Amino acid sequence: MSEPDILSPSVDPRLLEVLVCPLTKTALEYDRAANELISRKAGLAFPIRDGIPIMLPEEARTLED
Repeated sequence: MSEPDILSPSVDPRLLEVLVCPLTKTALEYDRAANELISRKAGLAFPIRDGIPIMLPEEARTLED
């Protein structure tokens, strides 16, 4: 049996196929190390808490250039 992933639980790839940025409606990238969904176009990183993407702009972190 393999050791559990200590970084973060993985996100279901099917979920990533249907989720889009709530502001730009563009595709999101999954950042496994930070456990966030990244919207490059909006410049935001949406957190994932307990396996649930928090897609509220006010909860997102602004990406640094």
